[in-house]
Amino acid sequence: MTTDQPTQPWQDPGLPVADRVEALLAVMSLEEKVAQLGSRWLGKDKGATGAAGPEPEESHNVAPMEDEFAAGAALEDASRHGLGHLTRVYGSYPLTVAEGAAELVRQQRIVMGSSRLGIPAIVHEECLTGFTAYGASVYPSATAWGATFDPDLIERMAAAIGRDMAALGVHQGLSPVLDVVRDYRWGRVEEAIGEDPYLVSQVGAAYVRGLQSAGVIATLKHFAGYSAARGARNHGPVPMGRRELLDVILPPFETAIAPVAGGGAGAGSVMNSYSDVDGVPAGADEWLLTDLLRDEWGFTGTVVSDYWSVPFLASMHGIAADNGGAGVRALIAGIDVELPDTIGYGDELVARVRSGEISEDLVDRAARRLLTQKAALGLLDPEWTPEASVTGATDLDLDSPANRTLARELAERSIVLLDPGTALPLANPGTIAVVGPCADDARTFLGCYAFPNHVLPRYPGVDAGIALPSAWEALKVEFNTSEIVYAAGCAVSGDDRSGFAEAVGAAQAADVTVVFVGDLAGLFGKGTSGEGCDAEDLRLPGVQADLVDALLATGKPVVVVVVSGRPYALGDVAGRAAGLVQAFMPGEEGGAAIAGVLSGRVQPSGKLPVQIPRHPGGQPGTYLQPKLGAEHLGPSNLDPTPLYAFGHGRSYTTFAVDELRISADRVPTDAEFTVTVRVTNTGERAGAEVVQLYLADPVAEVTRPVKQLVGFQRVELAPGAAADVVFAVHTDRTAFTGRRMRRIVEPGELRVLVGVSAGDLPCEGSVELTGDLREAGPGRRLVTPVEVRPADS
Repeated sequence: MTTDQPTQPWQDPGLPVADRVEALLAVMSLEEKVAQLGSRWLGKDKGATGAAGPEPEESHNVAPMEDEFAAGAALEDASRHGLGHLTRVYGSYPLTVAEGAAELVRQQRIVMGSSRLGIPAIVHEECLTGFTAYGASVYPSATAWGATFDPDLIERMAAAIGRDMAALGVHQGLSPVLDVVRDYRWGRVEEAIGEDPYLVSQVGAAYVRGLQSAGVIATLKHFAGYSAARGARNHGPVPMGRRELLDVILPPFETAIAPVAGGGAGAGSVMNSYSDVDGVPAGADEWLLTDLLRDEWGFTGTVVSDYWSVPFLASMHGIAADNGGAGVRALIAGIDVELPDTIGYGDELVARVRSGEISEDLVDRAARRLLTQKAALGLLDPEWTPEASVTGATDLDLDSPANRTLARELAERSIVLLDPGTALPLANPGTIAVVGPCADDARTFLGCYAFPNHVLPRYPGVDAGIALPSAWEALKVEFNTSEIVYAAGCAVSGDDRSGFAEAVGAAQAADVTVVFVGDLAGLFGKGTSGEGCDAEDLRLPGVQADLVDALLATGKPVVVVVVSGRPYALGDVAGRAAGLVQAFMPGEEGGAAIAGVLSGRVQPSGKLPVQIPRHPGGQPGTYLQPKLGAEHLGPSNLDPTPLYAFGHGRSYTTFAVDELRISADRVPTDAEFTVTVRVTNTGERAGAEVVQLYLADPVAEVTRPVKQLVGFQRVELAPGAAADVVFAVHTDRTAFTGRRMRRIVEPGELRVLVGVSAGDLPCEGSVELTGDLREAGPGRRLVTPVEVRPADS
């Protein structure tokens, strides 16, 4: 809109947002309201920037398009009645900041000038490991966020990401992923925070608070059940009962949506999952998207479709005959905006409203939600201009020194020392052999939604846009007095063993070998981790396990560093390696962070957000299992015990957790009790320990997990120092879904377990909940507050 237009009530910033939106809806035609529910992605067709269409390897993830408008309409045609969203203006091509800003202004001007009302579009981008734009900082993967067990740090990272996006006119970010990991073989494990709903809740909510503090709407995904697909196949059906969905999958979403004052984050948007749960696709599930999300949880933001998930209701799920029918099903269920292009919503939806097949009230409902966000973002104000929205583009450095410092801090805190063995920290060895496919390819440090891995494979002549030192380069800086020899040994994938002899020779001649193995992220089978890159089993990809075996067979000290998006089975390595380190795609500063951990300059403090399996097959499952799934009881010959438990992580100092104190032996089912332990640094170096509180319910009306995390706190201590960690546990935190499918707090004994991992819990006590069984519905306590006090207080 331009400032010379007559001022209408909906343009008046002095009026309440709700009044402005209703005034606007009152003057909109049906076509104009439906247009607000759509989007346009010029990055996937012959649009203004000249792309030739989806890459062949991605074409199966693009919806079938039935008409010229859906297949590649010019932006002028697509926005002839208005437009809801512009899709990935920065995130589709290697554009400089100035080029991207100019393109955004150009597209917004077309959107505003092509329709009667001139309403700008919301601009959305991916931001899972940072702003997915050329030259932007690449932070560690979401699994690495979980490994920090440090929500405050994640909030700072997300705020930095949000500031960069907002400065370039971006309004909405498609992150965080709140899927709770259920099968490690799933390719998108790298995008998930971890396998425990409380860890995912706290880290995910912190990300939302950080991003939205910069004025960028956070989008929770994938709602819900996506991570539990049968056989870990991307988009696969989810054979899950309602109880598991309610108790394991949904709590992170509920927490991120809850008001900030209640320990939540007030997220502004939710994106549906591709999968169906028990035969009902999430994109057409009215119970999920309306009854639960809206009516029970009180969510007031927008539900946006995952890319092409609306037409997928017809082409993949088969619950609609065509794209128009899919649009009807999605709108009824509660999807407000279709991304990334308008296929199910649009002219076909208009026709079906006019025919009486679907009520215009549902169009109004969705348009009202989207326009409310536009009003809150200032897009309805008469003084708003596309040019002003990108004023930050003039001299913005998307990979600033401040960003890189933050990326380094996060990478350092995320690296997990599984076992220092006999070699770590390395004490300036004379000769170091640096071996492995992840040693000299810094792309292995980046997730599949990082711009260099997500977009640049289509542009082989374009550099990464950011400094990306490899592990080998970082080790040469870290150990500048050592002789360092490099040999790749093998590739990340494939069966070529021709490099083994050189790698083994280098190891035999060195004082110590550091072998870097793991993943290279990609899309739809073009990587070993990432979207559509699911694994048959949990053996290291390609011949990497054989390379490690060959190196260990030399009898020389070998430190194994796994740089991966998922946990791999390391049972054949543990006990033979001279040290074992896990890095979950630690981002652009990953090389220096790993080198610092190996030398001891960095005190490791990361903890496993997912378990490390012992064997590649037999699927041990996550730690969150009932007794028959978590313990080796004899009915099966397969032992589910992990090699390293959830929450495990070593340090170069030692800690003791003891002196358990529980405030009461008996508490009512609607009360609170405190759990206090003392943590002491018993070693000779400063360090940080993550104190973890678990509860166990030995007798309940349904099977319950053997143990479940309900609180954690990272504590930094000097040598010899101690602190008391106090958890305030409301009985709401013990609630679970009972036989009648209601969330209940049940009287009876609870075991209280505190320690440093799910497998190391030296403090054990109990508390009895008394009184009547109680329902714990909306508004229940979702967070366990923690206080750290001086030990002598």
